[in-house]
Amino acid sequence: MLGIFFVLAASFVFFAVLAVGWVYDTDEVRELVGGHLSLHIDYVLDDIGDPPRIERAISITRKVPVDIRITGPEIDWASDPAFPKESELTFDRGAVLSDPANRLLGQLRDAEFAELDGHRFLRIRRGENAVIVSSPRIADEVQTRSLMPIIVGVGVSLVVLAYFAVRWLFRPISTIRRGAARIGQGRFDERIENVRKDQLGDLAEDINNMAADVRGMLDAKRQLLLGISHELRTPLSRMRLAVELLADQEGGATDADGMRADIVEMEKIIVTLLEAEHLNSRHAALHLEECDINVVIQQLLDDFFTRDKGRIRVSYSGMSRPVRIDEARVVLLLKNLLSNALRYSDESAGAIEVSVEVRSDSVVIRVQDRGPGIPEEQRDFIGEPFFRGDPSRTRHTGGSGLGLYLATLVARAHGGRLTLDREYVAGAAFVVTLPG
Repeated sequence: MLGIFFVLAASFVFFAVLAVGWVYDTDEVRELVGGHLSLHIDYVLDDIGDPPRIERAISITRKVPVDIRITGPEIDWASDPAFPKESELTFDRGAVLSDPANRLLGQLRDAEFAELDGHRFLRIRRGENAVIVSSPRIADEVQTRSLMPIIVGVGVSLVVLAYFAVRWLFRPISTIRRGAARIGQGRFDERIENVRKDQLGDLAEDINNMAADVRGMLDAKRQLLLGISHELRTPLSRMRLAVELLADQEGGATDADGMRADIVEMEKIIVTLLEAEHLNSRHAALHLEECDINVVIQQLLDDFFTRDKGRIRVSYSGMSRPVRIDEARVVLLLKNLLSNALRYSDESAGAIEVSVEVRSDSVVIRVQDRGPGIPEEQRDFIGEPFFRGDPSRTRHTGGSGLGLYLATLVARAHGGRLTLDREYVAGAAFVVTLPG
């Protein structure tokens, strides 16, 4: 903004000088000045007379702020002893009389101009005598005034005043921005305070009202989710109890096993959807803490993949430092990725590769399998809820298609991302990048 005001100041000065020069440089103005000067010179010369009369020259210098020197074969008189000698002055008709706009002044024959120490001298010859007029008086101190500093000073002053006025006018914007940023981070109890009673104050009040409305809607949404969870889990619990009783009856074990698997699958979907709903928001509450990612992965393998540890090969690289993550949710992310990799990989095709690289500001985890890969036409849908490349959705080949969706949300909640390596052709490879 400061740069814009300086550009405006420079433009103002430039065009102001240009306009003043254009006005005073017109032929009408210059011709008018030249005409008045010519007429004034005629009056002076007629008043002094020919031959020049010293008493008339003295009378003129008393009425007009000029000094006069009269020179000739028999006379050399000056109204001021400090008046320069004629020999000390260099006279020339110059550009003043040659300018077409000064044609009236140019009609004065033998009129010549000179300048010395800031004083201007006009010499008019009358026969053998010469009358030299000095303006201003020799005793007067010459003060040179330039229009440029005035224009520059006024222009810069006005622009500086305008700059600080605009800064004062828009000062609440920084307060509003900080408050809006805090509200955008999910701190809906924050309020923007100390804003003036004007349009910006109205804007701050509207943002405060919006924060309160959003807080109310999120609370209502949370209560709805909790209610749905409770209402669904209650009948599922009764169904499980009924299945257990059915299994005790003769011939009911086979049906009970199938129903039990369905109930487990339904509970898994409900839990996953609830977790996804918690994460599917920029305001997701993460429990961040410093962890050793190597220990986290090893514990994950020990807890959930004891039988398949021989099929998983883990490698570590990069820096040796703790990373700041939500350990429980990162474990959930990696568990889903490894489960998918094990499900779609043939044991004879080779081990599943997990590489972990800790960088200065992030951690990158790569999980690649030896399965059939993902067709090109399906890659853009990876991470969407309930999407699976296998349309059969059998229990053998996978669940409901929520695993990658949940993993994507976990990465996004951390401020990271989960991507598919499109260059890897020996199966499917997913890359998780988490800040921390």
